[in-house]
Amino acid sequence: MQDVVVIEDAAAAAASLDPLRARLLRELATPSSAAGLAAKVGLPRQKVNYHLRALEEHGLIELVEERRKGNVMERVLQATAASYVISPAALAAVEPDPTRYRDRFSAYWLLALASRMVHEVGRLIMGAAAAKQQLATFAVDGEITFASAASRAAFVEELAADVARLAAKYHDAKAPAGRPHRVIVALHPSLKKDSRPEPGGTVPASESQEIQP
Repeated sequence: MQDVVVIEDAAAAAASLDPLRARLLRELATPSSAAGLAAKVGLPRQKVNYHLRALEEHGLIELVEERRKGNVMERVLQATAASYVISPAALAAVEPDPTRYRDRFSAYWLLALASRMVHEVGRLIMGAAAAKQQLATFAVDGEITFASAASRAAFVEELAADVARLAAKYHDAKAPAGRPHRVIVALHPSLKKDSRPEPGGTVPASESQEIQP
């Protein structure tokens, strides 16, 4: 079982979004049979089997073992990952395009960058898993409280300048064995812990900066 699987196929995404199938995926973090799952979700085994076949068809669950139980061969299944993320590639026709915005103070550009990152890192994870290699990545996640909008703006400019300086220092386009790496630095307000999204609600303003040497 992988930690996270990125779903790129639209049909697989639709299957995972079905409430019952999503619950089956959660229950199958631990291997179980259709009979065991039927008892947990309170549905007939035949109906559970129908949904399990759909999840297995899309590679969201897999067979762990087959064991005989009386005159019946029981199939034990498990989710292929502990968690799933749906890639924007599942909606390729309307996938956000970061090249359309390029406004470092646009929340929409920030969202487009995040969408592209999900898409690209998902592909990289699949490639690394197929090659049985480690994927070299790095991330920083933290929270900072600004005294004012002015201090936030000053922080953004100083951070952008420092990242640009480091990028210029280590960037070597002529390196024979060099491999390009994408650098994204983002800043946005933290959600309140008790906040709930309202239908038609606005997206908080965000600030983001992508550095290109």
